Amino acid sequence: MKSQVIGIEGPPGDVAWSILRGMAREGRWGRGRAARREAVDTAGAVHPGDGDAPPASSAPSATAAASAERGWRAREQRAAQRRAARATATAPEDDTLTEPAPEPATEPAPEPTAAETAGPEPGEDGAEPSRFRLRDLTPFLLVRAAHPRQALVTAVGMTVAAALAGRPSRELLLILATVLVGQVCLGWFNDLVDRKRDARHRRTGKPLADGRLDPGTVWFCLALAIFLVVPLSVANGMYAGPAYLASLAIGLLGQWVWLRKGLLSWLPWAAAFALYPAFLSYGGWGGQEKGAPPELVITGLAALLGIGVHLLTALWGLVPDNEDRWTYLPLRLGLRIGASKLLWVAGTYTVLVLVALAFAGTHVGLGQEPLQP
Repeated sequence: MKSQVIGIEGPPGDVAWSILRGMAREGRWGRGRAARREAVDTAGAVHPGDGDAPPASSAPSATAAASAERGWRAREQRAAQRRAARATATAPEDDTLTEPAPEPATEPAPEPTAAETAGPEPGEDGAEPSRFRLRDLTPFLLVRAAHPRQALVTAVGMTVAAALAGRPSRELLLILATVLVGQVCLGWFNDLVDRKRDARHRRTGKPLADGRLDPGTVWFCLALAIFLVVPLSVANGMYAGPAYLASLAIGLLGQWVWLRKGLLSWLPWAAAFALYPAFLSYGGWGGQEKGAPPELVITGLAALLGIGVHLLTALWGLVPDNEDRWTYLPLRLGLRIGASKLLWVAGTYTVLVLVALAFAGTHVGLGQEPLQP
């Protein structure tokens, strides 16, 4: 069969299908585009076009354009749903193609655990895990809480005074150990009493206040130290031991806040230091009844030395003490003359008292009678 058109004759089915497709494009789609153009001209709005819009009437209006737009949007939504369904069928394992992103949780967040709420360990920077530091071990923290500088200065000073009085070497070691343990007791007790105040004022160098050292550990060590200092004191002599224990008891009593924050804060210091000459002058070895009463001038100068030490040790806490409205002697002097001048005055006063003690000890002696060999 010859074709009436020049060229090779194609398959009948394909020609008919192409003719139908052309008719559909020119018929339904062409009329749809013409209707939308007329709607744009009459309504003054531009609407997106596609091939699924219904044919418009010969007299289009804004209402017809709006209905065509709604129909187009509905068909677009259905087509999108069909495409999503096909994508799900071909790739069911990919949930992100078919499921929308989850809505943010409206329920309250669970309570954090103790490990999450715990802040960084004392001495850390930020929340990073702390590295091992030797100074954070409990023995070193106990030494830090014992006021080691004051304890060493006092113990060495007492030992030097005993050496100048002619005491033998074994008694010097006993005096050093006794005074050192007693000063450690005073330091631990002071930090235990001031633990909450130091934490409130964020005092540095206070292991009990910043939580690195457990109060129960310090109380236990304090009890052991007291049980140790009693036999050490008695070993210095029948009169020397009670004299030092009385001095230690006065020092512990003076640590209570109600006595420290008033005008008589200097009194426990003066009384405790006034008993030191008796401890040295009555001292001996093995708890023997030795020695003699101390010279009164030495006792009085020792009491004055205690007041000077009180002024010096109180300088570092004047600011928090002023915030707590304390009225003790160092704070009153500091408010009157300033902290820098108070440091100079207290240092000069203490040095002069020490010089006077050395002069009196050289010319008068420690005891009223020479110490027995």
